[in-house]
Amino acid sequence: MSYLQRFKACLVLSGVGDAMGYYNGKFEFEKSGSRIHSKVNKLGGLENLQIKLPSWMVSDDTVMHIATAKALIGNKDITPSEKLYLKLVEEYANCMSDMNGRAPGNTCMSALVYLQSHKGSGYKIPFNQRGAGCGAAMRSMCLGLVYQKPEQLDDLIKVSIEAGRITHNHPIGYLGSLVSALFTAYAINGKVYSIEMIRYKTEILDVPIKSWGHNLLKVLPMALEYVKSEGRDVEENTQKWHSFEDSWRSYLKTRQILDGENEPVFPNNYDVDERDEFYTSLSISGWAGSCGHDAPMIAYDALLKSKDNWLELCLSGVLHGGDNDSTGAIAGAWYGALYAYKDVPKNHYKNLEYRDVLKSLATSLYKLQN
Repeated sequence: MSYLQRFKACLVLSGVGDAMGYYNGKFEFEKSGSRIHSKVNKLGGLENLQIKLPSWMVSDDTVMHIATAKALIGNKDITPSEKLYLKLVEEYANCMSDMNGRAPGNTCMSALVYLQSHKGSGYKIPFNQRGAGCGAAMRSMCLGLVYQKPEQLDDLIKVSIEAGRITHNHPIGYLGSLVSALFTAYAINGKVYSIEMIRYKTEILDVPIKSWGHNLLKVLPMALEYVKSEGRDVEENTQKWHSFEDSWRSYLKTRQILDGENEPVFPNNYDVDERDEFYTSLSISGWAGSCGHDAPMIAYDALLKSKDNWLELCLSGVLHGGDNDSTGAIAGAWYGALYAYKDVPKNHYKNLEYRDVLKSLATSLYKLQN
């Protein structure tokens, strides 16, 4: 399991999770996990699914994730800058031509139309009270591959936030981008680090997945500090900020991992219907995984429960009744960054749409951060 292989698996398995959860729109908008599982069984069972065209195209999630990677590679200089953010806008606008049948989000499309019609805005859109969706979270995992080192934490925060609020200028929206990138960095780097560790030069240790959420709560104050320093919509951001943090804190308490030290606790009965009920309880829209806080949260919950079991991850983190292509894209990326293709059936990824593109981009990202 080479380092480069984990880069490739991160992007490819993100695409697999997306395509599996999307199923050409048949699963993404199905709110019953039981019905999804029943359909999968009729198709021959999860392990035997042939994830390939025409039945299993990737959704807007993967197309926009590809755009994020292209922007990093095309800009060459990964230093946070207006030039990089404008490159992201360019790639996001370009990828809209590849959205036929992929169900692109209204928030993403509206924001890009705004930027194209307000050229002087550059990469900045107005604060959006309805910008809490997961459209930023589902396309930012590859940022964590590039900004993965402890000394790059400042840059990861800046770029993931700005990449997110190109379309989702609301803390719940763009902080989802931060989580997707941050946890990918934890997964690929094999270490968990917080702002206190960087500022006070304390020891940086290998820490298990159960500590990721705990560490996120330590990073969020730094993110708020950055947002305030930028001076954009400070009052609006400050008012809406704590909803995201409170949601994560509540979730970590439920799993009894708020301190990052205990093993996560799950109900004795946590099957498909019970998961659907819990995932929906995390939502603010009634559609589990559709917002910036709960899409990565559901992916994280599934990763904690399944550990290194790919099929279990798919059953819980992808094939649930909710916005499952988004949670699948995020969970798949983290699994790939951690475990590469461990126990993943080849029929899940060998014929994936855009597989070769994703592998090539992963190789370029690997070279970019070395």
